[in-house]
Amino acid sequence: MLPRAVTRHRLVVAALTAAAAAWPALAATAPAAAAVPAATRPAVRYVALGDSYSSGRGAGNYSGGSCERSARAYPALWAVAHHPASYVSRACSNATTSSVISGQISALSGATTLVSLTIGGNDAGFVHVMTTCVLLPTGFCVSAVKDAEAKIRSALPGELGKVLAAISARAPNARVVVLGYPDPYDLSKSSSCIGLSTTDRIYLNQGANQLDGQIRAAAIRHHDVFADVRPAFAGHEICDSGRWLNSVDWLDIAASYHPTAAGQAGYARVFSARAGY
Repeated sequence: MLPRAVTRHRLVVAALTAAAAAWPALAATAPAAAAVPAATRPAVRYVALGDSYSSGRGAGNYSGGSCERSARAYPALWAVAHHPASYVSRACSNATTSSVISGQISALSGATTLVSLTIGGNDAGFVHVMTTCVLLPTGFCVSAVKDAEAKIRSALPGELGKVLAAISARAPNARVVVLGYPDPYDLSKSSSCIGLSTTDRIYLNQGANQLDGQIRAAAIRHHDVFADVRPAFAGHEICDSGRWLNSVDWLDIAASYHPTAAGQAGYARVFSARAGY
C-alpha cells in the first residue's frame, strides 16, 4: 500500500493534467474579451453640410426644393448603410462658405459626433468657370480658370478657416470629414474625346487640384480629416467610358460636371473609409 502523501500527490497531478487538457476547449468557447456589444458603442449623430457635391445634384431623385438633395447622395447612402442614431442633411446646391455658416450649421450641437462637408467650389467661381469654358473659346476659359485660381490662393484659405472654426464651435465633439473634388477630365483620353479643347481640360484639372490643395491644407490646420476623392475617380472622369461625372447636359445644365449616382456611391466609399465608424 502506497503512503498517503504519495497517493495525494498523484491525485493532484492527475487533476492538474485533466485541467490542462480541458483548457483549449474552454478557451475556444469563452467570449472574446475585446468584443464590444453593439448596444454599448457610442451613438453616431451625423450631420451633412456643404454644396451640391454633398446634396447630390446630378444624381437624380431629389427633395429639399432648390437645395436638390438626392436620396443617392453620399451622406444618404452612408446613413442607410451604417444606421446612425440620427442623420440630417443641410447640404444645398450653390452653397458657399458663408451660406454654410448662416444657413446650415444650426443643425449642429454638442451631441453631434460626425460631420461631412464639401465646400469651396462656389467660392472659387465654379459655375462661372464651367459656363465660360463650355460656351466661349479657349482663351476665355484659361482666363476664367486663372481668375479662379487667384481667388483660391488669396481669399479661399480664410473663408475655409471661418467655416471650419464655426463647425468646431457648434460641434466640439464631432469628427469633421472634409471631402475634396475630383479632377473633371481624364487627360489621357482627351485626344479622342469630343467637346472642350485639351488646353481647356488641362486648366480645369489644374484649377481643381489647386482647390483640393487649399481644402486639404485648411482641414489639416483645423485638425479635421481631409478625404481625397481623386484616386477613387481615376478612370471614371469625363472622357472615360465608365465616367462618374456628368458631362455637359443641355437639358439639365446645372447637373453638368457633378457626380452621377455612381459617382456619389464612389464618394460614399471614400467617406466611409475616413468617417471612423
